[in-house]
Amino acid sequence: MINGVVDYMEVIFDIETLLTGLVIFAARIVDVSVGTIRLLAIVSGRTFLAFFLGFIEVSLWLVIIAKVLNEISNKPLLGLFFALGFSAGNAVGILLDKKIALGHLVLKIFILGDGKEIAEEIRKRGFSVTTFDGEGERGAITELNIVCRKRELKNAVQIVRILDSDAFYITEPVLSVSRKITNFLNPLYKINKHHKYNENKDVYQFINPLTETVR
Repeated sequence: MINGVVDYMEVIFDIETLLTGLVIFAARIVDVSVGTIRLLAIVSGRTFLAFFLGFIEVSLWLVIIAKVLNEISNKPLLGLFFALGFSAGNAVGILLDKKIALGHLVLKIFILGDGKEIAEEIRKRGFSVTTFDGEGERGAITELNIVCRKRELKNAVQIVRILDSDAFYITEPVLSVSRKITNFLNPLYKINKHHKYNENKDVYQFINPLTETVR
């Protein structure tokens, strides 16, 4: 009885099975991650990219599922690697989404009081801003709407926080835009957590133009 259990464990955990499982795990991460980016490409209207990624995704999936189905009865551990690869692929796909940041979004900023000066300062940094006057619980507010690429969101938010640390903002997804939106000034403003930006690899202090104070 004991010998039988030992033999069964050796079959499950032999080196070949573990190596095969690791390959399946890695391939599944790539497969699911590619699927996540493909969905983003579809939403962003990138037809060729979606076509190319779809081909890669299905090709990988067919190879993986054929290998697993062919050997899972004798090597059930492969099913665990398959499931873990799927779960990890979702996490990696989310990280890639944040890194690649395909598409556009709307950044809505709510400024207490008159936010026209802040809007002008944001425009000077290459962003198009539309303003709306409104009324909130604490009085008059100004809503600033900025349509930008997802990859520019971080810089836009950092600029807003420097100009008005009390500003409240939300983001909304954009399915399509009538024209390509490019902020040519934005690469000059790579602001770090110390409120500085890099230009030509030199670090300069960022000055808040509304208060003339160094931040």
